[in-house]
Amino acid sequence: MRGVPLKQHPVLAVTILALFALVAGTNGCTLFESEQVAKGRKLYRHYCMHCHGESGRQNEGFNWATMPDPRPRDLSEEAAMSTFSDEEIFHTISREMKDTTDQAVLDDEDYFAVPTMPTFKYTLSEDEIWSVVSFVRSLHGMSLSYDVDGRKKKLEEAFQVAQQEFDQATQALEAAEAKLEEAEAAAEEAEETEEDIEGDEDADLEEDEEEIVLPEEIALEEAEEKFEDEKTALENFTKRPRQGQISRPDLTVSDTERGRLEQVGKHLYENQYGCNACHSLNNQGGLVGPELDRAGFRLNEAWIYRWIMYPQGMKKKTRMPNLGINEEDAKALTLYLKTLRAPKPDDPIPPPN
Repeated sequence: MRGVPLKQHPVLAVTILALFALVAGTNGCTLFESEQVAKGRKLYRHYCMHCHGESGRQNEGFNWATMPDPRPRDLSEEAAMSTFSDEEIFHTISREMKDTTDQAVLDDEDYFAVPTMPTFKYTLSEDEIWSVVSFVRSLHGMSLSYDVDGRKKKLEEAFQVAQQEFDQATQALEAAEAKLEEAEAAAEEAEETEEDIEGDEDADLEEDEEEIVLPEEIALEEAEEKFEDEKTALENFTKRPRQGQISRPDLTVSDTERGRLEQVGKHLYENQYGCNACHSLNNQGGLVGPELDRAGFRLNEAWIYRWIMYPQGMKKKTRMPNLGINEEDAKALTLYLKTLRAPKPDDPIPPPN
């Protein structure tokens, strides 16, 4: 068949086209995905698919049916999803976790007050979150319109400007300090040449002298703060957030305080951090993480605390995101989990496939 046009072999042409369509359909048209969408697909499969499903449809992910309400919306429905801007989807994925029993939180139209949807603000870089948004857009036949490259360029430019201002402020302070030293040296030399110098009076004057704060020193502090802010913003765009080593917590509290914190932890578990969306208690709750009925027996307090504060520090590729939990909340959650001491079940929930 060498040199013979494909159109002269209709059966072969149809077969090739059918195979091509089958491969494209099986892989979700990955052959035509941009690099950004492909990156988002990979992250989505790891962090989102168990709740949202492979194609974004309800009751498709293995965790959907068992998790508490509100369950995930249908990400494949263009009519509903097209009403959200790219920025709104981004801020849904990257937000602070707030108490969803607080009426002020519920009334905030700009906040996604659903505890069963975790935040990835402290787990993924900004660039990675935009790639997830891009993939989510593809699930309902749309594409990302937000200028991610432009966002990165602005961050880079802002960092360069802040760095230049910091360098200039540093040089200005060094010059001002040099002039001040010259002036002080000249003043001391002039005093030494005076004939009538009273030592006691000079001593009193030295005691009354106030520390000189140069305007250039204040300007440098402001420039340094701006430089660090812009540096952090650029790093957060390109790199995943990281935490230092979590120190061993002091969980020594009185019985009264322990009881109070246990109740606070239960409230946080259900209403702010949505732990029950991925973990089960008494056969109710999600299947992504292990059931926690016997967490009080199986896990020690220090381990629980460190895991809650920084899951990726304990297991790099865990599906559990870092929820940005502060020390006080982590302490309350830890003490609550230590109260979970159910007897061994006859038929434990099998792990998900």
